[in-house]
Amino acid sequence: MQVKDIIRVIEDFAPLPNQESWDNSGLCIGSPDAAVTSALIGLDCTPELVDEAVAYGADMIITHHPLIFSGLKKISPDDPVGLAVIKAVSAGIAVYAAHTSADKVIAGVSGAMAARLGLKDVRILDPESDGVGLGVTGYLPEPMSAEDAIALVKERFSLRMVRCSRPVEIPVEKVALCGGSGGSLIGKAMSSGAQLYVSGDISYHHFFTPDGFMLADIGHYESEIDIVNILFSLIRKNFPTFAVRITENSYSNPIFYF
Repeated sequence: MQVKDIIRVIEDFAPLPNQESWDNSGLCIGSPDAAVTSALIGLDCTPELVDEAVAYGADMIITHHPLIFSGLKKISPDDPVGLAVIKAVSAGIAVYAAHTSADKVIAGVSGAMAARLGLKDVRILDPESDGVGLGVTGYLPEPMSAEDAIALVKERFSLRMVRCSRPVEIPVEKVALCGGSGGSLIGKAMSSGAQLYVSGDISYHHFFTPDGFMLADIGHYESEIDIVNILFSLIRKNFPTFAVRITENSYSNPIFYF
């Protein structure tokens, strides 16, 4: 099997041309023609993940977040990105990322968030052509108070805390969601008619919300982690005998809570 065989399956699910213009999804290290016998999947391509791939004998790493996201001016072992690049190249490991390409399909990151909450009638929040776009909307099985809706979010995402705006005083029925950094879609969420918008990386001033609309910031990592299982299942389904595994060090969240 070759790297391009794995890429084909991933891009059938999350077409690379769908990625945002600022993104760097795709194969960032290695050749599509290189042989691949096993793969390791994680959310972030950290130096520790590359070490694990080497120990496991994997010759391909698949992540959600691109290892090389913006232009590199130098590759140094003193920098986590540089160190991961050095380790991957030295070990001959191909590195592929399905970032916004996987964000923009309804069965991707935001769709997985909707599934956690059991939402019905799930649709793209910010639709583009061909039925793709960022974020989703959907309806709770039944309307509930803001406090109960937040309790549901905490339970389904296994959270100790959630950053929220002022709770709405009306029942929450429609929910908008966007995995990762979703501040740019707050206006879309409001205009969709959602009473609650769940995302990550929401800035302070956005929490001043109008009546009838509230925000819940569950964290960037927490909103996206399901894509790891999605990618694993995708590859396992298409290549049942291929050696693919999810990282044992799955918690790559750089944010710590005390």
